[in-house]
Amino acid sequence: MPDFCRLIVTVVVLSAAGCTGARAPDPAADVADAAPVAPGVPAVFAPGVISGPSRESVPAFTPDGNTVYFTRDNAILVAHRHGTSWSAPEVAPFSGRWGDWEPAMSPDGAFLIFVSNRPAVEPGAALDGEWGYPTRTVFKTYGGNLWRVERRGDSWGTPVRLPDMVNRGTGVWEPSIVADGSLYFMDAHLPGRFRIYRSQYRGGSYQEPQQLPFSDGTWSDVDATVAPDESFLVIASNRPPVEGQRHELFLAFRDAGGGWGPLRHLGPAVNDATADQIQPRLGPDRHTLYFTSGRTTPIHYPRSPAVRDADLRRAQTWDNGASNIWQVDLSPWLRPAPGGGPGSP
Repeated sequence: MPDFCRLIVTVVVLSAAGCTGARAPDPAADVADAAPVAPGVPAVFAPGVISGPSRESVPAFTPDGNTVYFTRDNAILVAHRHGTSWSAPEVAPFSGRWGDWEPAMSPDGAFLIFVSNRPAVEPGAALDGEWGYPTRTVFKTYGGNLWRVERRGDSWGTPVRLPDMVNRGTGVWEPSIVADGSLYFMDAHLPGRFRIYRSQYRGGSYQEPQQLPFSDGTWSDVDATVAPDESFLVIASNRPPVEGQRHELFLAFRDAGGGWGPLRHLGPAVNDATADQIQPRLGPDRHTLYFTSGRTTPIHYPRSPAVRDADLRRAQTWDNGASNIWQVDLSPWLRPAPGGGPGSP
């Protein structure tokens, strides 16, 4: 969902949160791509280029990892990797006229699905959104429906709205596409909290969405990202141990019976108690997790002139409390622990 939702958390219970213990990047770091310093330790993604002074979120990579589409404010931008750095982002050719958010790349790179407030048929007005708990609220021009755009060689086709079978209301957000084309997303068409659904893709059509068993409205579950083989997923939720308006990141594995095992809180190694943690996305390597957070680098006093200057440079490039894209290597959680259970950092 768009960043404006963080400003209305007390109304719609949508903001997301994190936990303590994440290591901030070196204040003197340049604006090149910043990789995590170690597995399980978050780092800001491409500081000053992609993660900048505005609000960035939700990266979607091509399968080779060399092109990324992401949300900045109310548009989808694209950047290209050159060595260890990224090009200056530009507005994607299918975005910019309407409010567009949250691109998701198909695992084979053949198409994108994204959220937009554009009207189902033009000419028309921007879509209004309606959701919220315990009271539903109308958000003018901030409705969300899912749209699909096909790759056409080196360019993109014309976006097509997904059918009403998927777009059952005006609060349909955060698509995640798996290997067979099936779609996970969050939806608020029912009264109550956001829930996560899966729509099977079969014979060129999306089937009736099925609510995930653990997402029954008891808690606010949002922003699922699912491995292409559906072996695991990561969501943001306010369920225990959060139990509040904030959302933090949880991991679940597919069990032997084809259902989902228990959701496991990713803990203070990933979540940060000072800011939101939402909108997880898997990178093309299937173990790097990207997520949105407004966490900042702590400032320690007294500070030297050199550290002061580094703090100011960092604040001008990305470290100002606006949401940025962070990345963390999930490998420690994905390795089996002794005895066969999931690993831990």
